[in-house]
Amino acid sequence: MQQQGKGRIRLSNEADILHAAEYVFARAGFAGATVGEIAQRAQMPKSNLHYYFRTKKDIYRAVLANTLSLWLAETDSIREDNDPKRALSDYIRAKMKLSASHPDASRVFANEILHGAAEIGDYLRADLRALVDVKARVIERWIADGRMAPVDPHHLFFTIWAATQTYADFEPQVCAVLGVKRLGARQIESATAHLTKLLLRGCGLDTESTVDIA
Repeated sequence: MQQQGKGRIRLSNEADILHAAEYVFARAGFAGATVGEIAQRAQMPKSNLHYYFRTKKDIYRAVLANTLSLWLAETDSIREDNDPKRALSDYIRAKMKLSASHPDASRVFANEILHGAAEIGDYLRADLRALVDVKARVIERWIADGRMAPVDPHHLFFTIWAATQTYADFEPQVCAVLGVKRLGARQIESATAHLTKLLLRGCGLDTESTVDIA
């Protein structure tokens, strides 16, 4: 029991560090961020932080890995035995929720990509590509079975990623146009409903019948 307690404490502390690191990296970038700033944000001594992560690069890689893990887990709904409308609606909603709950993580990831994906390029070319290929084959089967309109599955993923992550990566622009200080639950819900209807229509899926996306 004592060992389990230590495990929970470790996971909790690591989560606090990663959350703090997301905030710092999103604003300062990798080069400008310091371990001291991350430790201060996580409200722990710098020496304690080094107990979990040896270097700033280790923290940065952990932030990227955690972000990808969260995003990719949401593709589970895209499987052959699921209804395409339900699966895609669930995926879009999940990605929007993550943009709202982890906006800094999305910004750190976007910045990594814009700078050439030096830390995660191998993962993108191997694991991510393999996963998207698997999910693309599911969509191709739905299309072959006449369950949705012919679309390019890979570009459909790119479109969903771009549309959902823009609410995190470009939040100041979105807020400026909407005339709000920050995106709240009402704006996110409205955006989710809009994107879901728009993307489902593009896939030839009926948007008039009710889909519970709450």
